[in-house]
Amino acid sequence: MNIAKTIALAVALLSAPALTQAPIISAEAFAGAKAGAGNASYYGKRFHGRRTANGERFNMNAMTAAHKSLPFGTKVRVTNRRNGKSVVVRINDRGPYAHGRVIDLSRGAASRIGMIHSGTAPVQIDIL
Repeated sequence: MNIAKTIALAVALLSAPALTQAPIISAEAFAGAKAGAGNASYYGKRFHGRRTANGERFNMNAMTAAHKSLPFGTKVRVTNRRNGKSVVVRINDRGPYAHGRVIDLSRGAASRIGMIHSGTAPVQIDIL
C-alpha cells in the first residue's frame, strides 16, 4: 500500500465514531441514586502499583473501588450491612469480575468497613 492510501485510511479510521464506545455520562447524572446492594470484595497487594482501567496507578491504601458501569470519578458510599460501617470511595477501575460481586474495594477501603478478615461482605452502595 502506498503512503497516500495509508494516510487516507488512517484519517478515515480516526475520524469515524467508534462503534464500541458507550456514551459518556457524567457522574452528576447519577447523584443521589441508589447503585444497589450486593456483595463486595477487595483487592490489594497483588495489584498495587499496576495501572487501573482509567490509567492511574492502583494504590491499595487509597479510598478507591472498581465498578462495572459507574463513570470513573464517581464517588459512592459503601456501607457494610453486617456492621453498619461505611466509607466513601472514588470509582477508578472496572470490575469486579468474580460472579455475584457488585464492587471491588481497595484494601484500605475494605479495612475501614471491617471486611479484611472475611474477604467479602454484603454492602449497600449509594451514589453521592
